[in-house]
Amino acid sequence: MVKKQTAGQKQLGKLAPKFAQLNDEVLFGEVWSREDKLSARDRSLITCASLLTQGAFPQLEAHLKMAQQNGVTKEEIVELVTHLAFYAGWPKAWSAFDLVKKVFGD
Repeated sequence: MVKKQTAGQKQLGKLAPKFAQLNDEVLFGEVWSREDKLSARDRSLITCASLLTQGAFPQLEAHLKMAQQNGVTKEEIVELVTHLAFYAGWPKAWSAFDLVKKVFGD
């Protein structure tokens, strides 16, 4: 079961309350909770892949932590990054591996 997210409220609640609400209630509340359609583990893999290809590394770090909580292994993330290096670019893979080491350890 997906853990209730409150990052939007904590980080942007005062500045952008509607965005924070959409983040917490719609994206993480409604979309991520549709585990009968796609597991949280699979959503984590997909999200990490998307963030890596975009070069969105601050968000990737947060989602790597979520992926770990959702049962994704270090070996699976390493394979994901290795595979995407050829599609997203070698420098992005290098940057992603720094985050993988930070989150999952060497």
